[in-house]
Parts: sequence; structure tokens; C-alpha cells
Amino acid sequence: MLIDVRVIPNAKKTAITQEEGRLKVYLTARPIEGKANKALLDALSDHFDVPRSRIKIIRGDRTRDKVVEVSER
Repeated sequence: MLIDVRVIPNAKKTAITQEEGRLKVYLTARPIEGKANKALLDALSDHFDVPRSRIKIIRGDRTRDKVVEVSER
């Protein structure tokens, strides 16, 4: 399953909301050295209750708008 995600780094708390047909993920991590991307994978892993290894950033590794794949197996 492919999911459009908008990432808001350096937020006061980690939270996930549904807005405008995509997920909006607020992360406390800063976008330095991939820390925000790692935090994104952790947050989505908890949200979808799947192992982190099943989540992959397909597009947007260095932007706020990303496409993330959550595999079922």
C-alpha cells in the first residue's frame, strides 16, 4: 500500500493526522542526517502496528512530501 505523507519536522510532539487525503506526521526530530526519516519510519510503524522493516520511503527522501510503502508481508 502506498501512502502520501507530509512531514512536519521539529514539532513539539510526535503526532499523526489525516488531512487532505494524506497523512500529516509531526515529528520532534530535526531534519539533519536522516534523523527525521528514521523517526518517520518509527512513527508509522507504531501507527500501522507493523514492523519497521515493512515500511520504506519510495519517493521524497529529502523533502517534506513523501510517498511511503507499507508492505503487508
